[in-house]
Order: sequence, then structure tokens, then C-alpha cells
Amino acid sequence: MADDETPETPAEETPQHAVPSDDAKEIAGSAEDAALEAAEEAIEAGGEKAPEPIAAAPAGEGHAVPSDDAQEIAGSAEDAALEALQESEDAAAVAAAVDEDEDEGDDADVAAPAKPSVPGAHLEVDIVPEGADPLGREQQGYEDPYAVESDDGEATPGADADDGETLSEPIATAAIDLAAGARYRATGKRKTAIARVTLRPGKGTYLINGRTLEQHFPRDTLQRNIRQPLETVGYQEKMDVVARLHGGGISAQAGALRHGVSRALLEADPNLRGELKRRGFLTRDSRAKERKKAGLKKARKKPQFSKR
Repeated sequence: MADDETPETPAEETPQHAVPSDDAKEIAGSAEDAALEAAEEAIEAGGEKAPEPIAAAPAGEGHAVPSDDAQEIAGSAEDAALEALQESEDAAAVAAAVDEDEDEGDDADVAAPAKPSVPGAHLEVDIVPEGADPLGREQQGYEDPYAVESDDGEATPGADADDGETLSEPIATAAIDLAAGARYRATGKRKTAIARVTLRPGKGTYLINGRTLEQHFPRDTLQRNIRQPLETVGYQEKMDVVARLHGGGISAQAGALRHGVSRALLEADPNLRGELKRRGFLTRDSRAKERKKAGLKKARKKPQFSKR
């Protein structure tokens, strides 16, 4: 019957031995060679006793894996070779540095001069006694290369050829009418100051805004500048000056008064134009304070810069 029939049982599988592949054989051989090479390098480097070679696992039992001892021996062999090379390089560098220091020390000893015990003791004392000429101009035969001979034949030391012109001497060609009713008027300016000047025959007095010259201009420098035009033409004691000043400061008013007196002299004698202009008395000083700019504190001064 079909029910009585028993199913066929498969035959028992017989165990088969594992056959290593070609790759496994190659790996096992290289592992064994690595252990032997590590042992030989260790003997050559440190002179230690060669460890016994570790037998590789049979080819039929699986892949051969090097043991921990073999790996440690191989690593120490490589490190020993590298350390030996590095130590040799360090020793050579140290020796070269020592030789270089010795050479520099020898050069320094040879080139360095002996320092004096007292600083400046090797210098010569250069003291000029009182009353002596340090340039030796009192010696016989000394000639000043910049000296210019004057009219009397004597050399004036330090004089320039342009200074030889008679700029400070009075103009001899001045011819001004000093009649009793003579009046010479002009206007002088400097910065924002304006001076309306009147010259008349007199004794050389100055009347400025109802005050004397010394009262209105207490500074000697300003007084000398104001007197220069009349002194140049030689009429400082023959004419009086009456002026009205306004605007500007004390220095600007002095410049304006000088300019006005010079132009008034030109009205008195037009032939004085060349001499007065050569001395700069007729030149209008156009310098003035520069105007303030937007965004600045003054004409050119900027606010302080702050980065943060």
C-alpha cells in the first residue's frame, strides 16, 4: 500500500577535509618568513639570542596567523634600525654645531678690540679757551672765502653780494613837497585790517586812533616795521602820520599801517615806486586765515579718529 511505504532517507553525508586555497597558502608562507626575518634582524641589531621559530599552523587546519611574540619582535627590529639611524644623525648635527661655535669663538677673540677701562679715554680733549677763535681766523694768512670787498677795499666776512646793495640806506632821490597844506592820503591793508593813512609835514609824530605809536603798538618789532617806509626815504623827522585803523589784530594793523604809509609816499613822489617796491613796501600781504571746512574742526584739522 502507499501508506505502508516509508520515505527514503538520504544517505549520511561523509565529512570531507578542508583544502586550503592558493591565497591561504601564500599568506601562511609569508607569515612564516616574517617571523624568521624578524628573528635574524633582532640578532644583528642587539646580539640577542635568536628565539625559536614559531611553527606555522598546518595548512589543513586554516589560515596561519603570526603570534604576538613574532609581531613584537618584528616591530622592535624595525624600531631599532630607525632609532640607530636617527641617533647617528643627531650625533653628527651636534658635532657640527660644536665645531661651528668653536670657530665663531676663535673669530670673536681675534676680531674684538680691547675695550678701554674708562669710556671715552681714547678721545682727545677739545676745549676752546675763553676769548680764543675756534676756527683759527685770528691766524695770519686766513681768508674768509665768503667775504665780499666793500667800497673802501676791506673785506666784509659773511656778506652776500645781494646784501651789498643799499637796501637799508635812505633813498637820496626822494623829492617830496613839504608845503604847509600838503596832505598825502592812502589806504593800506593786511588780513582783515584796514588803515587809512594821511601824511603831512611835521616832526615825525604818529597819531593812531587818537593815541601815540607806543601806546597803540607796545611791541618794538611792530614799531620798527611801521617806521621803515619813512626812514627809507629819509623823512622820518619831517612828516607826521595820522591814521585810522579798524579790523584785524595788533599785528595785522601794523602791517596795514606800513602798507598805507608806503602808498602815501608813492602819492607824494611817484618816482619812489621802483625803490619802494624793490624793498617790498608796496606789496600787499594777501595771506589770510583759511576758512573752516564742513565736517572739520578748523580749516584742515580733522576730528580724532576712533576705530571702535
